[in-house]
Amino acid sequence: MKKIIIILTIFFLDRITKIYLINLQTEGTDIDFYIYPFLNFYLVWNTGIGFGLASLETNIYYHILTSIIAIINIGLIYLLIKSKKVYAYLIAMVIGGSLGNLFDRIYYYAVPDFIDLHLGNYHWFIFNVADIFITVGIIGLIVIEILKKEKISKDA
Repeated sequence: MKKIIIILTIFFLDRITKIYLINLQTEGTDIDFYIYPFLNFYLVWNTGIGFGLASLETNIYYHILTSIIAIINIGLIYLLIKSKKVYAYLIAMVIGGSLGNLFDRIYYYAVPDFIDLHLGNYHWFIFNVADIFITVGIIGLIVIEILKKEKISKDA
């Protein structure tokens, strides 16, 4: 049950932030807010995958990519069911973010990204709340695997 709550919380947190900024833009507000010297909100529409990679203009490729993402989500849900505690919570984070972005791909035919981190004129890829949870979940899974392998090599 906790894993479902994590997924739904991330999904709705992502939806709320995106809907808020989209509504501001619809009302005529220019979405280019400077929050800190290194952070601003700038709304862009991403047709690619994470961080705007593989942005596609052709409809057939976009639909193929969206179908692949949906299949991956089904695989992640299967892993979630079979996983132990820590893995399951990290996978739930990835699923929550991924479902948020998948919803946008289906509903808007693009994912609204708006968090712009930068240092001077160097800008990181613009991303959203869902991307944060996907990234943290994946990094957590990688760290656990690395630590697990190090423990195995020390025990050998």
